[in-house]
Amino acid sequence: MFGIAAKHRLALTLCVVLILSFVAVSGINYEFTRRAARAELLSSTLPLTSDTIYSEIQADLIRPIYVSSLMANDTFLKDWATDGERDLDQIKRYLREIRDQYGFFTSFFVSARSMKYYYYDGVLKTVSRQDEHDVWYYDFIAGQKKWELDVDTNEAAHDTLTIFINHRLQTPWGELLGVTGVGLKMSIVSDMVARYMETYGRNVYFVDESGLVQVHADGALVLTENLRRMPGVGAVAERLLAVREGNADAEYERDGRTFLVTARYIPEFHWIMVVEQDDAASLATARRNLLNTLLVGLLTAALVSVICIGAVNVFHRRLEILAATDELTGLANRREFERVFLRSAARQRRHGGELSMVLLDVDGFKAINDAFGHLTGDEVLRAVGRAVTACVRDEDLVARWGGDEFLVLAECGLDRAGEMAERIRRAVAALDVAALRGASGEEAAPRVSVTHGAAVHLPGESLDAFLARADQAMYAAKQERACGATA
Repeated sequence: MFGIAAKHRLALTLCVVLILSFVAVSGINYEFTRRAARAELLSSTLPLTSDTIYSEIQADLIRPIYVSSLMANDTFLKDWATDGERDLDQIKRYLREIRDQYGFFTSFFVSARSMKYYYYDGVLKTVSRQDEHDVWYYDFIAGQKKWELDVDTNEAAHDTLTIFINHRLQTPWGELLGVTGVGLKMSIVSDMVARYMETYGRNVYFVDESGLVQVHADGALVLTENLRRMPGVGAVAERLLAVREGNADAEYERDGRTFLVTARYIPEFHWIMVVEQDDAASLATARRNLLNTLLVGLLTAALVSVICIGAVNVFHRRLEILAATDELTGLANRREFERVFLRSAARQRRHGGELSMVLLDVDGFKAINDAFGHLTGDEVLRAVGRAVTACVRDEDLVARWGGDEFLVLAECGLDRAGEMAERIRRAVAALDVAALRGASGEEAAPRVSVTHGAAVHLPGESLDAFLARADQAMYAAKQERACGATA
């Protein structure tokens, strides 16, 4: 009960905090004018845009990253590399299929043994430290990263600017076999950034940790312009490049206009995303739509909170039931029995009293399955479970321990447990299995009976020991019945 109450209090607290946050923001923006609106742009609107764009670019680039990871774990590629790289047609077909299937600009594999650069048309070159174009390979293998994004010219496509996703290829014991991956044409990524700019009405571009432009809607700036040298924004470049967590916000002047800018570090790519906006038009729009935006946001937050909390509660209850219930019989399962036993044993230690267990086993259940089929066997187990439940108190726990074994946990002495077990035995013997199966009177039906053993819990005794004594009692009862039948 405490856990449920705490969950409700937490949900209520989250709702109150969310609603109060919107009310507080509304009050602040209502009281302040231009300065407050600009502060809102820097602290909320631009970071929110950067978060959204961050999510979108992850979605846009996740497929090539995923494919390069698949290539780095592909047993064919590992086997081909370790087998001496003998069949050139095989690697050509493999890389061509990767490129064509996923629509990438290029796909490649650089062997750490032969130093050959393979791509979908064969061998492009032999990688060498003396070739300035191959510096990327030696820098990458010297580092510790499993993969990285690298903006470079593609020698296999007339030096077209390309974003490569490089991934280490290693043996299971860590030996480097080479570097593999795919490439995206820079113009495609630039178009992607242009789409972000059009959608959100803000200037968006990406730089590396040194400030060198990696992706920009203006392709002429890629790998040629540095954030520190760009007009206006260069004055706040150091602050933006220092960001590693959250967002870094700033403003700068250019051509007589004020620009608001936010930067966010993208650890997956080791890039920094810069989002900037001219505050003139944005502030006018913010003033006109401030009240409506906050009201809609408040209502949306309240509605989303109610829906989310309701959904969490519903699924939480369903999961609790599924985790504690045997699917076939609807009784408690082994996990639930263990949980209740631990709770009952602790209560016994604190307050005294007796705790007993009855272990029931369906006699000859395998023969029932063999003779009448598993569907009948399942119905027998369900019927036995209902019969056991009908013979115990509401506070007693009935569980299916597994297979054809059932357990009853009751806070009572051994005598009462034995009486309960006898009631169960008679109730099970009286089951009309033919009716359960929907069979006619002439059709054969199995006879169902159970053998039981009971034990009373000893203070400090583990569940395994407790269960073992009940099992011994049940085994003795089976032996006694067998001897009686023989006599």
